[in-house]
Amino acid sequence: MAYRPTWQGHLRLSLVTCPVALYTATNSGGEVHFNLINPDTNNRIKMVTTDPDTGPIERSKLVKGYEVSKGEYILLSQDEINAVKLESTKTIDIERFVPAEDIDRVYWDNPYFLAPDGKLAQEAFAVIRESMERAGQIALGRVVMSTRERLLALEPRGKGILAYTLRTDAEVRREAEIFDSISDKAPDASMIAIAQKIIEQKEGPFDPSQFVDRYEEALKDLIKAKQKGHKVAKVAEPEDTNVVDLMEALRASLSAKPGATKPAAKAKAPAKGKATAAKAPAKTAAHGKTRKAG
Repeated sequence: MAYRPTWQGHLRLSLVTCPVALYTATNSGGEVHFNLINPDTNNRIKMVTTDPDTGPIERSKLVKGYEVSKGEYILLSQDEINAVKLESTKTIDIERFVPAEDIDRVYWDNPYFLAPDGKLAQEAFAVIRESMERAGQIALGRVVMSTRERLLALEPRGKGILAYTLRTDAEVRREAEIFDSISDKAPDASMIAIAQKIIEQKEGPFDPSQFVDRYEEALKDLIKAKQKGHKVAKVAEPEDTNVVDLMEALRASLSAKPGATKPAAKAKAPAKGKATAAKAPAKTAAHGKTRKAG
């Protein structure tokens, strides 16, 4: 299958340049997509662009506007927007190399694959990629995508380069704004010891094939059932799992069989509802330890 690149331009390390193409490294989320339907006619609803004063208007006639005050806009045509040219519009210029652990995980955003664009680009691309691999650090460059200049973190991966867009400092909230209200009181040491044993029981390798979107799978089953004319049964809400005796709940969890979705019956706060989806490790776990943000 031939993939369409998200961006095409050049990769440059000092005076060494080669044509490259940037491809999204992930698929768009979910296979179940819904449309808005009028249940009386079974027709799909169409969204019509409308001016509140004059009524419907052709989308091709619209321009972009930036609101400078309430109801006052600076209008920009697409040609005017395209006229804003930065070097990073067509060139990823590697500006610096940093240790992977210097980039806090909260800044990592979306992954892309960077590959040489054409056979003639492969030699120069290989030189840059191999040099980066021997340096053992993350290369930083910039790229303009979707009318935004983004910082890129580049690292060798296989025969190509893995590129991550990085969030700007202004996009990242300070952790203290959320965490400051958490109590400083140290938890009970014996409880921590039991919790650590529970963690040891659940340790294992990361296998992404084991993690599926169970909600999407349930939606597919729902659709199939309705296709066959089956009546869909209402699912009971999970019971509240408020823990009355934390130590007892920890001990019950430790004695539970591997893979069990609820603690033993003797626990004072059994979780009788379905287990929540397993949380996959952060997508940048391979980048090593992180420093504290904020």
